[in-house]
Amino acid sequence: MNTAPLLWAAVGVVLGALIGFAVFTARERARRRLEKQRAQDDASRILERAKDQAESVRKAGELAGREEGIRLREAWEKEEDRRREEVERADRRTAERSDALDRQFERLNTREVELDDRGEKLKHREADTVAEAGRVEGQREEVRGRLEKLAGMSPEDAKRELVEAMRDKARAEAANSLREIKEQAQREAEREGRKIVALAIQRMAADLTAETTVSVVQLPSDEMKGRIIGREGRNIRSFEQATGVDVIIDDTPEAVVLSAFDPVRRETARIALERLVEDGRIHPGRIEEVVAKAAEEVEQSMIKAAEEVLYELGIHNVHPEIVKTLGRLRFRTSYGQNQLLHAKEVALLAGNMAAEMKLDIQAAKRAGVLHDVGKGMTHEHEGTHVELGYRLCKKHNESEVVLNAIRAHHDEEPHFFAETFLVSAADAISGSRPGARREMFEGYVKRLEKLEELAMEHPGVERCFAIQAGRELRVMVEPGKVSDGEMAQISEAVARRIESELQYPGQIKVVVVRETRAIDFAR
Repeated sequence: MNTAPLLWAAVGVVLGALIGFAVFTARERARRRLEKQRAQDDASRILERAKDQAESVRKAGELAGREEGIRLREAWEKEEDRRREEVERADRRTAERSDALDRQFERLNTREVELDDRGEKLKHREADTVAEAGRVEGQREEVRGRLEKLAGMSPEDAKRELVEAMRDKARAEAANSLREIKEQAQREAEREGRKIVALAIQRMAADLTAETTVSVVQLPSDEMKGRIIGREGRNIRSFEQATGVDVIIDDTPEAVVLSAFDPVRRETARIALERLVEDGRIHPGRIEEVVAKAAEEVEQSMIKAAEEVLYELGIHNVHPEIVKTLGRLRFRTSYGQNQLLHAKEVALLAGNMAAEMKLDIQAAKRAGVLHDVGKGMTHEHEGTHVELGYRLCKKHNESEVVLNAIRAHHDEEPHFFAETFLVSAADAISGSRPGARREMFEGYVKRLEKLEELAMEHPGVERCFAIQAGRELRVMVEPGKVSDGEMAQISEAVARRIESELQYPGQIKVVVVRETRAIDFAR
């Protein structure tokens, strides 16, 4: 059998297989190289894309940083411009005040020169009077000599007759001169008195009134004035009715003036208005809410002021009700003198005198600081401040020294303790020092308080406020107790009673307000 062909066939098959495998292997390697190259190309493209994106992000960040820097710089420049404007405004106001003071100083200098000239004229007039008296005396001597020669009388008789004649003549001339001088003095005194009073009023009245009856609230801008007034004046009317103060909105830049004789009301209104301006929400409902919170805050501040005074004096174990009443003296004045400071001053004076006399220092201080505590009671209570303070301190078990000091410093009972004598002396010292009290302002405040008391005595009256410097009395009645027809009767009755019981300049307008409200809650 011939196996050579089979062998060669087998070899061919093996060689073909080897060649095919080699070709397959070569193609696979080429394919892998191609895929690897593609992968490298893709990676390069992804890397380049990432680099481009990173560069874009970097440039965007730099641009945003530049924009933020520009924005911050613009904000800083605006703030600097605002501060510069405020400084310039303050400088202008300072300059205006300086000019006003200069003008007032010039007026005072002119007045001083006029007074000096008048003094010189009076000196010349006095010299002329002395010269005239000398001339009259010379004429008298001349007449005396003549009479002695002509009458042939003895010197004594002539002297007596001459004296009688000259005495009668001198009396007549003196009477005429006295009458003329008196009339002239009255005319000049009246004229000079009016000038002095007018000058004093021009110099002091406006400043004193502003100091004691006015508070100024600064505003962020003049646009806030319109929001305070509200649509058709609703906001300002609600604010005035809630606080009992006059809101004066004039041409004063970025400021509103609050006017009221009661310092507690004025302080409450000031705090409430500042809160409303700061909050920005100004409407009748919000006004009533803020005013109530401000009144509570003022009450707490008065208690804190009393506690500070007691702490400074070293007085402890005072009943909270007495502390509360004493705190009301922070906003009370007597003849223009602050009563809380007056009480502190009396306590210090009494304590110092007690220390010098070897008496009870703490008892003297305690009696001194509480001697006028009744002035902190509101006008709804009946009785004098002495009786009110006595009842309050007795109710809360204060010592006999304190009770005796309260009643004895107005001579309502004798002094039973040495310390009470010191309290009365300290009270007189504190009230009599120069500049401590202003009686005219106190009379003005009492007149306004009397106006309110007269209206509050009528049934159905809820609240009342004396406004417009006492020229208007605004009475608010309870709508459930007073009808529309009864409002006219109340206004008429209040007006007639004011006419019969008070003395006042000009006229007083009585306004009765009846307001009905319906309140509900949506839940």
